[in-house]
Amino acid sequence: MSDDNGWVLVYEGFDPKRQALREALCALGNGVFVTRGAAEEARADGVHYPGTYLAGGYNRLATQVADKTIVNEDLVNFPNWLPLTFRPARGDWLDLGQIDILDYRQELNLRRGLLTRHMRVRDRSGRETRVVSRRLVHMGDPHLAAIDYQITPENWSGRVEVLSEIDGSVINAGVARYRQLASKHLEAVDAGEHGDDGVWLLARTTQSRIEMGLSACTRAWRDGERVDEDRRVVREPERIGIELAFEAREGEPVSVEKIVAMYTSRDAAIAEAAVESWEALDRCGRFADLMHSQETAWAPLWRACDMQIEPADQEQLILRLHVFHMLQTLSMNMIGRDIGIPARGWHGEAYRGHVFWDEIFVFPFYNLRYPTLTRSLLLYRHRRLPRARWLAKQEGYRGAMFPWQSGSNGQEETQVIHLNPKDNTWGPDLSRRQRHVNIAIAYNVWQYFVVTGDREFLSHYGAEMILEIARFFSSLATLDGTTGRYQIIGVMGPDEYHEKYPDSDEPGLRNNAYTNVMAVWVMERALEILELLPPARVSEISEGIGLDPDEVERWRMIIQKMTIPFHGDGIISQFEGYDRLEEFDWDAARAKHGNISRLDRILKAEGDSPDRYKLSKQADVLMMIYLLPPKDLARIFQRLGYRFEEDTVRKTVAYYLPRTSHGSTLSKVVHASVIDRIDRARSWDLFQEALQADFADVQGGTTPEGIHLGAMGGTLDIVFRHYAGIDTTGDTIAFHPRLPEELRRLRLRARHRGRWYGLEVSQDRFVLEIEPGPPGPVRVRVFGDEPELKPGDRYECELPGTPPDRIPGAE
Repeated sequence: MSDDNGWVLVYEGFDPKRQALREALCALGNGVFVTRGAAEEARADGVHYPGTYLAGGYNRLATQVADKTIVNEDLVNFPNWLPLTFRPARGDWLDLGQIDILDYRQELNLRRGLLTRHMRVRDRSGRETRVVSRRLVHMGDPHLAAIDYQITPENWSGRVEVLSEIDGSVINAGVARYRQLASKHLEAVDAGEHGDDGVWLLARTTQSRIEMGLSACTRAWRDGERVDEDRRVVREPERIGIELAFEAREGEPVSVEKIVAMYTSRDAAIAEAAVESWEALDRCGRFADLMHSQETAWAPLWRACDMQIEPADQEQLILRLHVFHMLQTLSMNMIGRDIGIPARGWHGEAYRGHVFWDEIFVFPFYNLRYPTLTRSLLLYRHRRLPRARWLAKQEGYRGAMFPWQSGSNGQEETQVIHLNPKDNTWGPDLSRRQRHVNIAIAYNVWQYFVVTGDREFLSHYGAEMILEIARFFSSLATLDGTTGRYQIIGVMGPDEYHEKYPDSDEPGLRNNAYTNVMAVWVMERALEILELLPPARVSEISEGIGLDPDEVERWRMIIQKMTIPFHGDGIISQFEGYDRLEEFDWDAARAKHGNISRLDRILKAEGDSPDRYKLSKQADVLMMIYLLPPKDLARIFQRLGYRFEEDTVRKTVAYYLPRTSHGSTLSKVVHASVIDRIDRARSWDLFQEALQADFADVQGGTTPEGIHLGAMGGTLDIVFRHYAGIDTTGDTIAFHPRLPEELRRLRLRARHRGRWYGLEVSQDRFVLEIEPGPPGPVRVRVFGDEPELKPGDRYECELPGTPPDRIPGAE
């Protein structure tokens, strides 16, 4: 539920079955580390799963599985800094699983970056206590975190003992299907005391040798004064803490403040991680001081990124929740750090924290707000370009072939075998054949350039990546002597359900439409770059990568002769031979299994295979329509000699929508976006369902393992591209806003080529404010009108009626 006008996520009551979901959604972070919203009193016990994850903090371990030695690189669960609990003297330590919980309320304040719990508990002796805990992970100083833990005896007085620890004994156990794999990634190196009220612990990953130093200072306060307390240091293997003891009086609250600092060996401008952590504590004030600076740090982020909608119903809260987790995962604190975009955030261990293609759904949010961060994140890929060249060479290709799953160094991190949790069996993992991840990288580079006009980046980094990816797809394409067209074989599309043809031993498919069309698009951009950059720079890059004129001429041939499969009445086929697959009995499957989003696992557990059927996990063909305006698709198809008519999109969408299980949270994002051009009512329904993906854990257990960052970014992009109607595909920013009938008003800000714009959209009116900035004329387009504007100007217009079946950009 929501409170405070869409700013506070509230959970009433303690629900063990939903606790893991709440921990993921109530996680706090700052782009450098994220800590799950587990209770301070909790240990990993099947209900709770405390976890703290360092951005880019990976480690490799080997496991013997099914007569194979499997090496996996995982996002490491670093030492748990949360442990803080209490007990009345001679009582039991507070355990939410054992104590009588009278009241329980958990609140996540998105505006302030503050997690609060209110609870009343009764122990076995009948003593009732009110506890209010507040927690922050500091956005302004990415090394700090803090807890304010207030204890109020309600019907008793007496001595209270408080235990505050740093736990370095944690393992990776947050994903059930990984629990057969090695999980001990940390070793505690050293621990000790600092001053009168501080302890510290130094831990190190076993293979990557990342050191993390954590220090914690714990003090008790009553009425603004230090409490007279006894204290002793508590040491256990791989853990260290402080135990406080003091007198508590009925009705008088005592606040126990735990301030934590953490540094790693990868931080800049430090001497040693543990030393830096305790020295940082010496500079800290109290919890209230940190809370004030936390609010100061979040305020400009919300000013830049908030999306205000009316009516401010649950959709408003979820949009802000998505913005919140985007900013906690990827913040300005990451600039200059060698970090990519994790598909599941830094919120859990799903997908092992790896970087996939999901970034294609995330970058649009940052391009229009914090393009400097986009630039930094794109450099993660550029630094791994040498490895991508090597991967391509190993497979017999030219150019650069980036891996489907990337982690620390850019090698292919995809498993060789993976576990099907439906029947607990291991089978081959062919998903590394999703070569379209390279398309996503090239697309992201180009979109950054288009939005920002950053020619320096294009010249020094982006051009090289796009050219090398174009070379890869060119060498992947072969000429079919029968058709006279180029084809791409042995790949998987975004669908993921189809790994190969039925009864075939050869992995991969022929002519996945999305891959082929977007490979053409990549080669078009590569050719455009060769014309765009100065001849001298083109020569330098070409000599550096060994690009010769024959390769460039081959690109020109491929973009005119690439194969695109069709079937039926002008339906774009997902891949060659898709039309010869069997129809799937969706009604029978739903009746038998209920939730069939993961049909691949269901069918394989039954000895069947999705390879046999006309079904999709997520949008595949529709991805090209999601990424490219209809006029660009029409141009590509027509140059290739195929017809792309007004109803091609409509017919293709109508064909695939009922054949899609939406087994990926990305699927409804793409469908909502594409269908918005055709059926706004259906699009709104899909948009609402996409909003619920993590909020309601619609996949039944995946969100507790980590949020779906791409789906969150995708929902925000729908608001930008469709509802606000922001179009950045040209040199001039354009607006063609159009709200769904369900929304009365939308307000947001966007940044384009150094200028900030304020937008307000209602059902019948559009207001555009050019915020103060560099002097000079400001060029914009609003429904074809090009008003003469300057910084500080306000432009208003009535919104034209838009026929419900109009496809913007198709004319």
